[in-house]
Amino acid sequence: MVTWTINSYPDASYYGKSDSDGKLSYSFYDKSCPNLRMIVRWGVWAALKNDTRIAASLLRLHFHDCFVDGCEGSILLDDTRTMKGEKNALPNRNSVRGFEVIDTIKADLEKYCPLTVSCVDVLALAAREAVALLGGPFWPVPLGRLDGLSASEKSANEQLPSPFEPLSNITAKFLAKGLDLKDVVVLSGGHTIGFAQCFTFKNRLFNFRGSGKPDPSLDSSTLSSLQRSCPNVDKSNNQLAPLDNQSTNKFDNSYYKNLVSNMGVLESDQALALHPDTAALVKAYSGDALLFTNDFASSMLKLGKVGVITENTSGQVRKRCGSLNY
Repeated sequence: MVTWTINSYPDASYYGKSDSDGKLSYSFYDKSCPNLRMIVRWGVWAALKNDTRIAASLLRLHFHDCFVDGCEGSILLDDTRTMKGEKNALPNRNSVRGFEVIDTIKADLEKYCPLTVSCVDVLALAAREAVALLGGPFWPVPLGRLDGLSASEKSANEQLPSPFEPLSNITAKFLAKGLDLKDVVVLSGGHTIGFAQCFTFKNRLFNFRGSGKPDPSLDSSTLSSLQRSCPNVDKSNNQLAPLDNQSTNKFDNSYYKNLVSNMGVLESDQALALHPDTAALVKAYSGDALLFTNDFASSMLKLGKVGVITENTSGQVRKRCGSLNY
């Protein structure tokens, strides 16, 4: 049985309330919504008690938000008659989840500090809490982002990395966001608590690159296990398999151990252990859990700064995360 404790890691004050990062600040809501972090923490904890998958989902939701036109909560917006948003973009459709957790936390915040905390800040904090509650690192989250005023299905289709892309394409998309090759390797480590739909890797199991055979580099026991979970029939396409079956509900470095042992599920993940520019870092993380968690915290801090909005003319604090204020 998996258990979590609420107060096993420090609050943001641990890092010093005077710290700031550009226009964001660690103490941004200290006076206007002093219970913010505890409300978010309890909201994530309650969701995690009912669904252990939600931790990976919240982390992925934050990543997919920041990667499309910056961290501005656009992924949370519902479609309207005049706007096709990101929820139904190909990388997100029937895949991203956790919206109800953010909505519940936001509704609680509206009771204590109405129209004060942006949805995008809630999402950034929720991703941090989700990782920490599964034993991962705790990183300071500077706050003060505003929610964006639009969302774009087209942008999501174009900007989000795909598990079907070569490493060079994925790296280019990271570079476009001000991230680097190290961040590619580090943030991919979030897959230590993730799941993937079978269609994202079934080609490796039965018809690798059109050969009619499995990927010869894939560990044989992993291959057999995945073939049982994802049989070669269309109805298995949306079934789920853990990206790290060694410690699915624990945030650790076993993802990298799997890659070193040719047990990576996604071809794009396994490529990190095979490419000369990334293999050494994968090996380092596989042997040093503290190095990975420290670097993951640093990369998440970088990710959370991508394309933030702080000017009232360009953003707002939404009352409901799925729709704009009118």
